[in-house]
Amino acid sequence: MQRCAWAADGDDLMCDYHDREWGVPLHDDNALFEFLCLEGAQAGLSWRTVLAKRENYRRAFHGFDIARVAAMKDRELEKLLLDPGIIRNRLKVTAARDNAVAALQVIDESGSLDAYLWSFVDGKPLHNRWKDKSEVPASTPLSDRMSKALKKRGFRFVGSTICYSLMQATGMVNDHLAGCFRHRECHAHDR
Repeated sequence: MQRCAWAADGDDLMCDYHDREWGVPLHDDNALFEFLCLEGAQAGLSWRTVLAKRENYRRAFHGFDIARVAAMKDRELEKLLLDPGIIRNRLKVTAARDNAVAALQVIDESGSLDAYLWSFVDGKPLHNRWKDKSEVPASTPLSDRMSKALKKRGFRFVGSTICYSLMQATGMVNDHLAGCFRHRECHAHDR
């Protein structure tokens, strides 16, 4: 069974994530918010590092319930900086609350975070047919546009590369390599 190169080294955690989640169209507000926070936490680190801490993040940030994260007090965020189960970067920890506040405003205006984020791809996944990992971009003009729009709305840790990773993870963009067994499966999810 052929996988994308980043998941082909036998790491069970990465393989499971690749085989079950990455690239599958996601339309749940809290799950999209989770990926927004986790992709931001990844900045400067490996996805493997963040993925290994995912359950700790879920516990620390109330299952990524947007309203509960938006209501977190400074003292609660300060306490998280002592938690070795998450990445203890003050800016990244406080960004989760700031992003929750911004997400609530988006939900109020657009009806859902899902509707807003997916509007960048007109509600349908984009399917690429990369043959080699060297062809897969780190960012695109579309992720540039999403990043600029999110920043304007007060979101933090949403640079273009993070936005493109978010789009890949949540199935807005299918960047499984053409030879990967998941490429066709993810393509079938949006039909």
